[in-house]
Amino acid sequence: MKPSTELFNLIKSLSKSEKRFFKLSSSLQSGDKNYLKVFDFIEKQATYDEDSLKSRFKNEVFIKHLPSEKNHLYKLIMKSLRMYSSGQSIGSVLAEDLKNIEILYNKALYKECSKFVTRAKATAQKHEKFYFLYELIGWEKKLIDSAYEAGEFSMNLDALNEEEEQVIAKLRNLAEYVVLYAKVNLIFRSGGFTRNEKEKQVVDDIAQHYLISGKNTAISTNAASICYYIKGLCAATNRNYKDSYTFFSRTKEILDNNPLIRDEAAKRYVLTLTHLLRCYIDNYEFDKAKEMILIIRELQSKKAFKSIDIKVQIFAKTYDQELILLHSQGKFIESVELIPEVESQHKSLLGKVSKEMETLLTYSKSYSYFGIGDFKKALHYLNDVLNDNVQNLRQDIFSFSKLLNLIIHYELGNYDFIEYEVRSTNRYLVKHERDFKIEIVCVQYIRKLAKMHIEKNRVELLQKMKIEIDKLLKDHNESVILEYFNISAWIQSKLKKITFSEAVREENRIQ
Repeated sequence: MKPSTELFNLIKSLSKSEKRFFKLSSSLQSGDKNYLKVFDFIEKQATYDEDSLKSRFKNEVFIKHLPSEKNHLYKLIMKSLRMYSSGQSIGSVLAEDLKNIEILYNKALYKECSKFVTRAKATAQKHEKFYFLYELIGWEKKLIDSAYEAGEFSMNLDALNEEEEQVIAKLRNLAEYVVLYAKVNLIFRSGGFTRNEKEKQVVDDIAQHYLISGKNTAISTNAASICYYIKGLCAATNRNYKDSYTFFSRTKEILDNNPLIRDEAAKRYVLTLTHLLRCYIDNYEFDKAKEMILIIRELQSKKAFKSIDIKVQIFAKTYDQELILLHSQGKFIESVELIPEVESQHKSLLGKVSKEMETLLTYSKSYSYFGIGDFKKALHYLNDVLNDNVQNLRQDIFSFSKLLNLIIHYELGNYDFIEYEVRSTNRYLVKHERDFKIEIVCVQYIRKLAKMHIEKNRVELLQKMKIEIDKLLKDHNESVILEYFNISAWIQSKLKKITFSEAVREENRIQ
């Protein structure tokens, strides 16, 4: 059985200050500290190698029960991290307050306990921590019971019950929005955009849900921000960037006006800005897009955005969109020059980038090299996408990767191989529910072009392809292909005998 890498991953995730804190807290403990030997050895490893660990300490008694030693070390690190992060988030502050409240109550120190409850409630209300608020109200009820036993009847139980009902209503309201978000997010994560009428209907149903389309249905600031975020995501999933921009701008406004809620929803805030960035690119507002990339990256200097999770999001989202921004301007040389920086930062994140973002970044790298005419390098990256497809994850990328794959092989002159790939691509398109006719048309023309060896006939075929593709691109649904590959610019580059980069710039009238 392959050794678990959980301990290795945890140790490698520690910051310098977290490691220092762990060592300091360990120094206060008495007894054998074999776990520190294990910690120091694993910390120096680039990849986890348990055999070398066993070999290094083969003469030590503890190595005979290494699994329990590793488990002990894991628990100690987690305990150290809890102590280190104590008070760094509102959730941890309120969790500590609840522990203090329980301790004081059990010691019958009701007056002191009441002070903690009052302070914690104010914090929970300010940060809309309804779960904690519900539990704190429960403690208030216990304190009322104790007061009654002491002959004190001034506290209003009815008012407290009413407050509890309001908190429950806000919890339920928030939970309903989270469920709706999960539904539309599933479509976005699996396909990028709605791929067929069935998915469009699901998104439309969510957009028309009374909690989304109704007025004043969100009864908390957090719920309101999620409501507009869902509106924006529904619009983005249908590629309605005008409405998407409106709704995500409103989401940003709500969060900016409520910084405490924004900091608690840091990931949603980053995603909101990323969607706005995508809207700028789609609307050819390239200067605003550049500015937004800087704004998102600068968030890392703020306390609420310093977690590794947020750092990964900011890295993946901004670099993917920066590559797309350069592609949209036909600046493929600059996009290729950016790739070493992307890969260096990616490597430093030690496998923490999600499979979805890895796929998006890899496709963008492939497209960058395609743009400068380095088709072998483009194929190298594209094969990573095609060979590492995860079922139901971003099938939009996988589908258009198969189309780009055909075009790359056409550019490389691998005409015999194209026939095999065409059959594979057609099987995929038939199997998956995709209503885009343009994919089928492109595949058909690439197949014909691969068989056409006379230049004059090839030009005539490209002209016919251009007419049919241009007609299809007038359909909003069919134009989705341009989000991934500028097929019209590629056809123009073949007809005018110019580079693909020049054709993109010419199409967008970029000098």
